[in-house]
Formats: sequence, C-alpha cells, structure tokens
Amino acid sequence: MEWILAALVIGVVGLAAAAASGRFGELPDVVDDRVQPTLREGNLTGDDLREVQFAVVPRGYSMEQVDALLARLGAQLDGVRSGSSAVALPGPSDLE
Repeated sequence: MEWILAALVIGVVGLAAAAASGRFGELPDVVDDRVQPTLREGNLTGDDLREVQFAVVPRGYSMEQVDALLARLGAQLDGVRSGSSAVALPGPSDLE
C-alpha cells in the first residue's frame, strides 16, 4: 500500500514539474483587472480627490495614509481656489 501511495506522490510531483516547465503549453499573459481610479478631465476639485478610490493590493499602500493624503490635498485645493491661505492642513504625523 505504501508503494502505491509513494508512486502516486511521485507521479503528481512529476506532473507538476512538467506543467511548471511549460511542457503542456504556455500560460496566457497576465491580465491586469485592478480597478483604476477615474478622474474627470480638466481641473480637479477637493471633492474629486476625496472620491478617488484605489485598488487594494497585497503589499500595497496603507489605505489610511492614502486617505489622509487625499483629504489633505482636497482641503488644500479648496483653500487655494477660494483664495484663503489659512487652511488647517493635517501634518506629516497625521499621515502615519
């Protein structure tokens, strides 16, 4: 019984090695199906930046950091467009 199990394991490992080497044909090209942020053409407003959504990927950016930066840029853009230079912006410690 052990011989049959050992032969089966060796066969499965051999088939996996053959498949990995490309003997059964090539794999298709990788398709990038991540959601891409969509922004309207022309000048952006603070609301445009606050509504942007990025794809969540392993080992990607920290969602909290990206959200904080977008909120900061949105407030800054709103302040520049309204002519106010006294906009309270979060500092670098708020982005951590």
